Amino acid sequence: MTLAVMLVDDHPVVRAGVRAVLEAHPDLTVVAEAGDGAEALRVLEGLAAGAGGGGGADADVGGAGVDSGAGLDGGAGGLPDVVLMDLQMGEGMDGVAATRAVRAAHPGLPVLILTTFDTEADILAALDAGASGYLLKDASSEEIAAAVRRAAAGQRALAPGVAERLMGRMAGGTEVLTAREIELLELIAQGVSNKAAAKELFISEATVKTHLVHVFQKLGVGSRTEAVAEARRRRIIRG
Repeated sequence: MTLAVMLVDDHPVVRAGVRAVLEAHPDLTVVAEAGDGAEALRVLEGLAAGAGGGGGADADVGGAGVDSGAGLDGGAGGLPDVVLMDLQMGEGMDGVAATRAVRAAHPGLPVLILTTFDTEADILAALDAGASGYLLKDASSEEIAAAVRRAAAGQRALAPGVAERLMGRMAGGTEVLTAREIELLELIAQGVSNKAAAKELFISEATVKTHLVHVFQKLGVGSRTEAVAEARRRRIIRG
């Protein structure tokens, strides 16, 4: 059986490259594309309704849309078997928000992240949103194909480096930053005040300060600036 894949990436050249990588494998075919998360949701809605995602391969921005000639074999209700999703897509809906929305609308549809970012913040956010796996764009053709097959079979598919980072978190004990502490670090890196961070995270300012104390202790630093620098050095957050 041929597995049907949807590509979501804001760069048409990247989509074309990934399509070529996937379709070099006889059991994989790309049936739809989108340039950001919102467009992906529209295309999926059209596929689920049998409406062709808005009228064909050239109906959407940048040549994204549905490949009406791709021969969709898999996926209930016309949906693909797997969505391959980028994380950062210009000004459009990002991959984390899109993954969460796709999983809410189509709970049985696995989403694989394919990105250049390997920070703990990105990995944890994607998995928390419901991603079935997390790949890096330097993965080989065989690794990407194998990950798509694993996701379609309901299994996890993680890049080796990503798996190692997650295992490291599990073995790290009390010195590992929690997901909430990483969220706070990302806000601090943007120059957000404690008060604004508290509002963003729906917690009290006192709780923000407590989290910061823990962050400083775990990173071995004494200030917000040092915390951001150390978190970037360790690839906990983006540089």
